[in-house]
Amino acid sequence: MEDTSSCSSTVAGLSGASFLQRTLERLSSTQSLNVNTEDEAAAPVAVIALQRYLSEQTDGQQQLDSYSYDVTVTDGVWRAKCFVHPSLNHLVHTNTLRTGADIDITQCSFVYNERRLGHGYMCIEKLRCGAERSALLSRVKDVGSLPMLVKHGMERSVLLQSDVPLQVSRKHYLSLWNNEDPEGDIWTSGSPPSDTVLDVSTITLLCSLESCFRKTWKPLPLLVKILHKSRLRYYGKFGLKIDYPFYTYFEVADQSGTMSLVLWNELCPDFYQRLSVGTVLYIQNYALKPSYSNRSHPQMDHYRMKMFHSVEISLNLRNPTSVITVISPKSVLPQWRLPEVSYQFTARSELENLSNNSACDVIGLVTFVGRVERVKSKGNKGPEKYWTYRWIHAVDGTSEHPFILEVFSSSHPEVFSRICPMTYLVCTQMRVCPVEGSLPYLTSSNETETFITGHHKGQPYVSDPRVKSFIQWTKTLKDNIVLQKTAVGGHYCYPRPPGTFTQSMADVSTQAPLVAAADLKKELETLQYREHKKVALQGQITAVRYMKNPKTTESRGTQEKEVRDVSTDAHNHPSTAEQTLAASSTSASPEKIPARKRRIQTRKATQSSLNCVSALAKRRHKDTEEEEEESDSGSEEAQDVECRQQLQNLNPDADVLSWESSSWPKQRQEVSEHLVRGGLYRDSVSRRFTFDEKNVLLRQSNLQPTRWTAEQNADVIAPVVCPGYYQVTILGINKQIAVDAAYLPVVSSDEPRAVGLPQDPHGNTMLSCLSSGFLCPLGDADSNSESALPEPGRKRTPVEEGEDRNLVRFSLDLKIFFSSLIHSSAFSEINMTAQMFVLQRRSWRLPSSWRTRTWCASWTFAVWVETRWKSWSTRCTE
Repeated sequence: MEDTSSCSSTVAGLSGASFLQRTLERLSSTQSLNVNTEDEAAAPVAVIALQRYLSEQTDGQQQLDSYSYDVTVTDGVWRAKCFVHPSLNHLVHTNTLRTGADIDITQCSFVYNERRLGHGYMCIEKLRCGAERSALLSRVKDVGSLPMLVKHGMERSVLLQSDVPLQVSRKHYLSLWNNEDPEGDIWTSGSPPSDTVLDVSTITLLCSLESCFRKTWKPLPLLVKILHKSRLRYYGKFGLKIDYPFYTYFEVADQSGTMSLVLWNELCPDFYQRLSVGTVLYIQNYALKPSYSNRSHPQMDHYRMKMFHSVEISLNLRNPTSVITVISPKSVLPQWRLPEVSYQFTARSELENLSNNSACDVIGLVTFVGRVERVKSKGNKGPEKYWTYRWIHAVDGTSEHPFILEVFSSSHPEVFSRICPMTYLVCTQMRVCPVEGSLPYLTSSNETETFITGHHKGQPYVSDPRVKSFIQWTKTLKDNIVLQKTAVGGHYCYPRPPGTFTQSMADVSTQAPLVAAADLKKELETLQYREHKKVALQGQITAVRYMKNPKTTESRGTQEKEVRDVSTDAHNHPSTAEQTLAASSTSASPEKIPARKRRIQTRKATQSSLNCVSALAKRRHKDTEEEEEESDSGSEEAQDVECRQQLQNLNPDADVLSWESSSWPKQRQEVSEHLVRGGLYRDSVSRRFTFDEKNVLLRQSNLQPTRWTAEQNADVIAPVVCPGYYQVTILGINKQIAVDAAYLPVVSSDEPRAVGLPQDPHGNTMLSCLSSGFLCPLGDADSNSESALPEPGRKRTPVEEGEDRNLVRFSLDLKIFFSSLIHSSAFSEINMTAQMFVLQRRSWRLPSSWRTRTWCASWTFAVWVETRWKSWSTRCTE
């Protein structure tokens, strides 16, 4: 309160220099409580915090969103916590409104709380997105030291605005991107374990609780040890009158057996971060309830103890008020006969021997960390929920293959967000997922816990023999050698889709739904930041273009320095698809050249290079053979030089070599929509990890933070080197909607996407490259880092010259990325990591001039599509 008083006394002197103060004064003087700042020189404000919570239920009004957002902004003089109007929530969903960026507030209002005295807040109704990296924040030394702006007479609101929502019916914030991670100051690690002397003479054993259930009895104290801990669960919904709707469960044990213990509501913020595996608890005033039948349980057969699954221990703050005492490890006595925590560490060489859904614990040295992505929870009846996860590779020295791990956030964001290559990773209770024809992978269960270097101290597994053996193996490694095999970020998807696409009603949950092309547009429009979806699509490949340089977000940002206002009217802002089409129509590209002239130029360029490039592809394939004729080698070397000279003499303005179906020019005029005319962004390509760039790489691969830190203004790293990619145009089966995608084949055996990829030799035809997903043979990172991918004209044709035969049925496996600019600061990315299956074959004969007509057929297929929303979170330069 003293700070608030001192701040209020300086208002008059600062109001002239503070945009926020001037705006608040205008709100106080106007009778409508609503002001428009467009008529004055509105100074930009920087977003320093963005916080989410469950919305208040509105009676008789349409609920625009399940969640509300509070944003804290600063103008360099004051800080102000404002409510984001629900019609602007889509800016948060797409990560357009984000921490560390500048915005212009063009319309706002002041809202009084009618049910509470002396409480009110500013509401932002319209805004304009400004600089992606705030110039204002770079001039502020300590944002936390800036005073909080409060309307005169409402100084008490400063206390409310510390770490609770502005809508006072809610008592806590949620994590910005999921509901399982603790968020806010209420989640404390608490006091150290108690050293008090306990009377354990009156305790009861777990085995006696089943017989006492449903009887009138006074519960005796329990003395148990935690063997497993689950992630945090949020069950809040509209109309639920519970301040902290969380629960989590533990598997606890004493000398008689194991039983589930559930921690409810207010006890979760107090105890969740204090309780860990191996903690001993003294519990009083608990309740017994029937076990929840649909809840999962950890696999604990290796304990060889009796498991009591009919009832569970329930701990709550009321009815009755449970008393939990955490016992210090040095106070635990041997005569209590509590079981020791044990693990089931599995070596990578043993993984193939485990059955489906078996549980195991693993330890490994991380070599690859994918970016964090989100997937919507299925079957959720309440407000929508998202899970966050990432793909990880880790090695343990027992196999040439790494562990392939799908790790979900386990309510410990301080660990999940710091996973990086060269760290020791421990994951417990992972479930085995076999993959037919490829390597198995492990996925998280509800009881999975994750630990990295810096968090291993004091964990029960440190004395496990397999952990000690792993540590000894790592001492034989050299960092510089291991670093050459590391990677961070980029697009990654595992496992590959199955070889046959079927529509079966037996297990709909494991299938990607087959959607129409029009439905794909709807999926694009509803995608949120870093969201991942799977659908199946039917269509035809009608065109392929080789693109030399991936797109960068910097070039887009410099072209669009001003973003139009986003209004509170839900009908005023365009849809994602509309903005996509608008961006494509105004972007500079070869589309400006007339279609007929462009096709002639491209075909001439292709004809001039086809013969020589076919030899180049053949040469690369033959390099792997042990013997070569010297005469052939000499002629190929001479042809190599000639071919490279011809490629260098191509029209410099024609930076894209392309192929298109003979029917595509006419079909292009007839399609109603052409979706996502974008390309591959550099963020979709993984890059090598270095310790010097560790913090920057972690920020790029993690989700946008809730609070701004000075590290976000650190210098960005150089863009990753990419050899180019193929842009594929897919026409819907009804020829009404076309979709552009980007296909980036695997070119190096060191790429993370090469792990588990069947590498059967193929002839490097376009069809075989699409089907296999890689160029044959795969090289190493050094040999492929500077080489460009072959253009479509340079790919070998599917049959030998002079043969008169029909093309046969084939299956394709596409790994496709395509992107589009959304608003001014985000792009959507659709990864059609796909298995395409031919549904119809059109018979035809190759023309005599087949060399000049690479690909002359349209193929109908079904394709698995993985759609991801990726924010423009980093700036790159071409």
